[in-house]
Amino acid sequence: MTAMTGGTGPVVKHLDSKQLLRIVLATAAVLLIPFVAMRFTTEVNWTASDFVVMGVLLFGTGLLFQFAANKLRTVKSRVIAFGVIGFVFLFAWAELAVGIVGSPFAGS
Repeated sequence: MTAMTGGTGPVVKHLDSKQLLRIVLATAAVLLIPFVAMRFTTEVNWTASDFVVMGVLLFGTGLLFQFAANKLRTVKSRVIAFGVIGFVFLFAWAELAVGIVGSPFAGS
């Protein structure tokens, strides 16, 4: 479904079921890595809450990437948006993993 304004063409492309399914499958595929690793080594020890938090983080990041790809028109704006989204994802991941700034989210 697209919205038209003044005959300039599609302005907003909504998230369709294929895009949503792709994000869900990518999230599940990434979460399978620690799940399988837990079966072979004791060095990976995730709880259910770890999987939920990482699933939300991955799925939310995927949704933001898709929204930016659909909403932004120029390559420059997409690159900037992808960079910011990627940086925030990596920062949140590092903070949750090792607590680089010592926030309460890191469990310290």
